Amino acid sequence: MFRNRFAGALLSSALMPLCAQADLIDDSRLDTTLRNFYMLRDYRQDNAPQSQAGSWSQAVLARFSSGFTEGTLGVGVDFTGFYALKLDGGAGTSNDSNLPYDRTTGEPVNDFSRGGATLKLRYSKTTLKVGLLEPRLPVIFQDDVRVLPQTFQGVMLESKESDRFKFTAAQLWNTSTRASSDRESFYLATRPASQDSNKLNLGGVDAQWTPGLSTSYYFAQLEDIYDQHYVGANFKQPLGENTALLGTLSYFHNEESGQALSGRIDNRAYGARLGVKHGSHTLSATYQRMLGEDMFPMLLGNTPQPYLVNWVTNGGFFWAQERSYQLRYDYDFASLGLPGLTLMTRYTKGTDIARPGMSDGHEYERDTDIGYTIQNGPLKTLSFLVRTSTVRSSYSSDYDEVRFITSYPLAF
Repeated sequence: MFRNRFAGALLSSALMPLCAQADLIDDSRLDTTLRNFYMLRDYRQDNAPQSQAGSWSQAVLARFSSGFTEGTLGVGVDFTGFYALKLDGGAGTSNDSNLPYDRTTGEPVNDFSRGGATLKLRYSKTTLKVGLLEPRLPVIFQDDVRVLPQTFQGVMLESKESDRFKFTAAQLWNTSTRASSDRESFYLATRPASQDSNKLNLGGVDAQWTPGLSTSYYFAQLEDIYDQHYVGANFKQPLGENTALLGTLSYFHNEESGQALSGRIDNRAYGARLGVKHGSHTLSATYQRMLGEDMFPMLLGNTPQPYLVNWVTNGGFFWAQERSYQLRYDYDFASLGLPGLTLMTRYTKGTDIARPGMSDGHEYERDTDIGYTIQNGPLKTLSFLVRTSTVRSSYSSDYDEVRFITSYPLAF
């Protein structure tokens, strides 16, 4: 409560003098995205009364970003507002985690929204933000795979004083998940929500050593629950005209911290991706391994972790002891005279899963994305994405899924 009041007081005290600053207004911009999201998941249960989950909704995502006031210390303010309207809630189906559900009726709500403000201070090439945040970092990544994206509340510092290094530090206090307007503390998937924490502390450094080689180190502490270390590297090595070798390496080390409110956490995750890009074609292979007695610690059950190299549309292949493999192909149709049209297809398989009562669990997922972005004319930047997924596992329900997403970004 004190943190929210403190951030609000800072914001209120800053607004009046800011309105008179020309740079604050001249450098401001409003970005609005119209997102239409359709999703249908079929659980392949012929006689079940609720064998499908799905919804269709329309969202408006608005982000206003001001400039900074003049002087050594620049001050600015951002405002964010999201709104989603149910077009078809799929009455009689199970929850697809796209729209909030009314706890009384069990039906999806007609609409929902969330928003907030962010006070920002800039000194040289260092920026401090307090309020609503949308981080995309190796140790905390915004969930943006449904109609509304996830948001966080907290304070974050980013420094780019060096051309080679970027330093980041933050403390996050709570989050609003993708299908909620409420703010929640942080807890782990498969652990009781009562075992929560309202402090996620993190820090890290990103280094760009050469145009084709970058590395990262991050540390995160979910207070009294876990400590997490991440080390990663990405490289791109030209092999000739229109050909390059691509690679990614990642390592996570997770263990319980402080009072260990969620019990033991014993997990280490290794990942490697190697690919070849030739012209419009990219072919890559991935290997990921979980070590330790526990699964990878996932926040709130759906906050994603795409820095796991086998994080895909509907899963991350993150169970205890799991080995997973992926083969992926990407194609850009621009070489055929169709700029804006892209294809991605992949197959990911996991084995050796250790779960209660199971010592050799397995799973696989097939995903295909076909996307198109209009390149010219009055509807330039309007994009369409068809995403299909097939999920099979020995520990959960099998299902087939299709998503159709239309996105139209508008800048003012």
